Amino acid sequence: MFEIDKLLKEVKRVHFIGIGGSGMCPLAEILHNEGYHLSGSDNNETDTLARIRDMGIPVTLGQKAENIDGAEMIVYTAALLPDNPELVAAKSSGIPTFERAELLGAVTRMYDDCYCVCGTHGKTTVSSMLTQIMIQCGKDPSAVIGGKLPLTQSNGRVGKTQNMVCEACEFKDTFLRLSPDVAIILNVDADHLEYFKTLDNIILSFNKFSKLTTKALIVNGDDANSLKAIADVNDKKIITFGIDKKNDFYAENIVVDHAFAGYDIFKNGEKLGHIKLKVPGEHNVYNSLAALAAADYAEIEMADAIKSLEQFGGACRRFEVLAEIDGITIADDYAHHPAELKVTLDAAMQMEFNTVWAVFQPFTYSRTKEHMEDFAKVLQIPDKCVMTEIMGSREVNTDGVYTSQLAEKIPGSVWFNTFEEVAEHVLANVKSGDLVITLGCGDIYKAAKIMINKLNSK
Repeated sequence: MFEIDKLLKEVKRVHFIGIGGSGMCPLAEILHNEGYHLSGSDNNETDTLARIRDMGIPVTLGQKAENIDGAEMIVYTAALLPDNPELVAAKSSGIPTFERAELLGAVTRMYDDCYCVCGTHGKTTVSSMLTQIMIQCGKDPSAVIGGKLPLTQSNGRVGKTQNMVCEACEFKDTFLRLSPDVAIILNVDADHLEYFKTLDNIILSFNKFSKLTTKALIVNGDDANSLKAIADVNDKKIITFGIDKKNDFYAENIVVDHAFAGYDIFKNGEKLGHIKLKVPGEHNVYNSLAALAAADYAEIEMADAIKSLEQFGGACRRFEVLAEIDGITIADDYAHHPAELKVTLDAAMQMEFNTVWAVFQPFTYSRTKEHMEDFAKVLQIPDKCVMTEIMGSREVNTDGVYTSQLAEKIPGSVWFNTFEEVAEHVLANVKSGDLVITLGCGDIYKAAKIMINKLNSK
């Protein structure tokens, strides 16, 4: 038995450092529902903290050593810096202390049917799709999702069944701590190379993850790297999806109308129905096929699954339309890898906007350096490209990588140091009929909010 699993059978008082994080809040909700006495701390007041307090969980603002007093077990978010005073106190206290991914792994083992959604791109969208289908089709799942699901207005929920949907992230091999019953592999691409170093190492990690699965693998049969990752797995049920007819589930007669796709879905040569998606981009054909294949494995009637999915308008920060003011549409998207930017911007360009403004915040120096040429290529897709300086996050800029170097490779692009400057530039030039979409996994959405506030104040 895992150490944390054993401890969870013995302790009752658990403290969360960084309880307001998107990955922490759903876990707190699940443990709270299981009868644990929780406390937490965070640095910023957010809607998430209000939700946690509404459950009766006490939260302290500000991270201090004394916050851990009385805890029998401590869980912390990976976003903390090593010198965080509360984390330092926790690790020197003798109280069992675990990173969030280890608790997530333990939670996945609490459920008999845990559907873990992994892949370099699309995890949050497919996790959200599958969760919505399961909720609306009577499967009452618990869920831990990387973004907010509009149906529940949260990124997690506690159900009353043995079904669970869990987003499984490959960063630093986090997903290898999970225990999936059903693993859904969307795609395998070169990312997080500051950790993995090579694509072959990424494929190897997905191979290890696939072998953790106890029941079935649902895999993108059109993606060579995904197939390579499961090549030597022969003791699980394997279900494939894609556009090629060789797959178990496949799409035919795909029609894209202003970026929104519709298609006929087939299973082993038999037509199961037709679906018209409310989320833009041809990549969502694959995402929806993955969700529908998982729903079928969960014994949900395909007609019911399709009806639910046709109502799905996207997860938050996934081509999320934030406002339409004076004919100007402001949207936001989490895309931060060149492959993600390409499908998002291709979709935007297929819509009926006069001019598409891409406002991009590069995330991490290593990714920007590694994919510089690819970023330069895809950021020429929109009509206008505006950028911010790189958000370094967990990294130090040892290689001297700057947005100005990227801007030199994108004709007509501009970049600014602050969101205020970005907003002023865009609003000075944008016109009715245009789309402005902020892009990145950092805090670029704040620029969108500044623009919305300025337009409303007019």
